[in-house]
Amino acid sequence: MTTVPGPTRQATDAPDLNSGDRMTRAQFHRLYSQMPDHFKAELVEGIVYVASPLKIRHGKPHIALAALFGTYEAHTPGVETADNVAVLLGDESEPQPDLYMRILPEFGGQSRTSADDYIDGPPELIAEIAYAT
Repeated sequence: MTTVPGPTRQATDAPDLNSGDRMTRAQFHRLYSQMPDHFKAELVEGIVYVASPLKIRHGKPHIALAALFGTYEAHTPGVETADNVAVLLGDESEPQPDLYMRILPEFGGQSRTSADDYIDGPPELIAEIAYAT
C-alpha cells in the first residue's frame, strides 16, 4: 500500500503569533495549536512570548536539572516530571516551562492531566533555565 502525504503547511498558512501580542488563553491555544512543531511560544498573564533559539548555555544546565528531577521522580512514588509541556493556568496563561515536577492527583497533587494531554492547573514545581535576567 502506498501512502501519499497530505498537503504541506506553507509559511503563509501559519497564523501570526508575535511577542507582545495580547490575548486570552483560549485564543492563544487555538492559534498556537496551528503553528509548526518547531515554533515555541508561551502566554503569561495575557501576553505572548515567542522563544528565541536555544544555545548551549541553556542546554547544559537544562540537562543537569532534568537529570536531578528524573532521579527524584525515580525514588519518589506519586511524583511526575517532564520538560517543555504546556501548563494551562486560568484564562490568561499557558506557559511551557523547561521542566516541571508535580505530585500526581491520586497522591494529593493540585494539577490534573487535561483530556487533550496538557497539565491543567499549577504543578508543585516548575523550573525555567535563563541565562539573562
